[in-house]
Amino acid sequence: MKTSVPFFQQVYAVVRQVPAGKVTTYGAIAQSLHSKDARRVGQALHANPDASKTPCHRVVFSDGRLAPGYAFGGPNEQRRRLELEEVPFLDDGNVDLGKALFRTFR
Repeated sequence: MKTSVPFFQQVYAVVRQVPAGKVTTYGAIAQSLHSKDARRVGQALHANPDASKTPCHRVVFSDGRLAPGYAFGGPNEQRRRLELEEVPFLDDGNVDLGKALFRTFR
């Protein structure tokens, strides 16, 4: 699917669909945009100009790990924000994707 909307803007639009209390993965976002470049999704989120509008803290690795380079305060801040939204975590510190993964993108 070709679009004139820049890739980073497409990423932000997808992330805005993830509701509070849920997470998605870099790979799921890439797949929803017909891309295999999850790393580029991470680059887009790291460059996010407005964290209040685009909740990039809701994006994690495919195994539920938090982003070590979370741009808005590191993994501790990402976890804090997710905990405020009552996202469940496993004993190993990863997000419980079985309970929190958001799968449906428009």
